[in-house]
Amino acid sequence: MREQLKRAGAAWQRARQRWWVRWGVDVAVAALLFMGVMAWQTRHLPGAGTPAPDFQLRTLTGEQVRLSELRGKPVVLAFWAPWCGVCKAESSTLSALRRTVGDRAHVLTVAVSYENEASVRRFVQDQGADYPVLLGDDTLTRAFRVNSYPTTFILSSEGRIEQTTVGYTTRLGLLWRLWRAS
Repeated sequence: MREQLKRAGAAWQRARQRWWVRWGVDVAVAALLFMGVMAWQTRHLPGAGTPAPDFQLRTLTGEQVRLSELRGKPVVLAFWAPWCGVCKAESSTLSALRRTVGDRAHVLTVAVSYENEASVRRFVQDQGADYPVLLGDDTLTRAFRVNSYPTTFILSSEGRIEQTTVGYTTRLGLLWRLWRAS
């Protein structure tokens, strides 16, 4: 057994001398670390297949939106706060996603943890947000178990939670998650 371990160790040392082996191992370790952090961040959120809590919220333009009335298309539902720097960075991503998916999916955001409606309006204006902004509250964040921003849910066309992510997500990442939920 000891001899086998020595041979395996020597083979590993020879393999590590190749650049593509070193890079492959480094990429694999980074990917595992990234996936571990994602799993940790979403551990308390409702799991895949869970029906999304229904709600009716007012938009900044005064319209009422009921989540259950959006069935038939997938929904990207992003929770954010006006004071959140990562939310500011992700705002243009959500706008780009909305333009990319067009009418194939609903892209909505929910402003929560805000001081007043004026701070939400200021955020929308400063970021050039062109997506619907719903005005949420603590009751809704408790229903979805959101405690970090941004938190994004991808809902199936039947209203089930399919994917969740916490923190910044690229447009490609959101498109991939949306594709998987369809």
